[in-house]
Amino acid sequence: MQYRRSRQAGGSYFFTLVTHSRRKILTDNDALELLRASFRRVKAKRPFLVDAMVVLPDHLHCIWTLPPDDHDFSTRWRLIKSRFSRYYRERRSSGRVHAVSGIECQPVWQNRYWEHLLRDEEDYRRHLDYIHYNPVKHGYTKSPVDWSWSSFRRYVLKGVYTEDWGSSAINLPQDVGRE
Repeated sequence: MQYRRSRQAGGSYFFTLVTHSRRKILTDNDALELLRASFRRVKAKRPFLVDAMVVLPDHLHCIWTLPPDDHDFSTRWRLIKSRFSRYYRERRSSGRVHAVSGIECQPVWQNRYWEHLLRDEEDYRRHLDYIHYNPVKHGYTKSPVDWSWSSFRRYVLKGVYTEDWGSSAINLPQDVGRE
């Protein structure tokens, strides 16, 4: 099957990346630092903005905005995933990150990722809400403000959300994250 990705220079995109076999590895402190370092390294060579992000144990969601003359998110993700995988395996084999037994040779990430070109401000806001409500949706916390691995607090400081947003049920559109 041929996958077609929507590409727009300077566009804003929503992404979902999932660990291989949904292994819960991403919220280990060492793994999080490796993920941050991978992002920093790639951003230094191929700039982009991370507008919003949430990291859960087995997947992450984020919104990126690319530079006005650039639409190449695929290379950025390839570099982030490969760098993270290489250093994660090295640290796991040295015992510096939590190892999940029996997976030494398995991939770290699923092969593909979900991408969606955000069409307008309404689409952007719906995906922003989806990202920030995700830890509540998956039962990791009762309120987005309680989840450490999220850009939610940054948006509270900007006045986009109140601290108690998402502490009661939020009705998210059914198509967000599944377009």
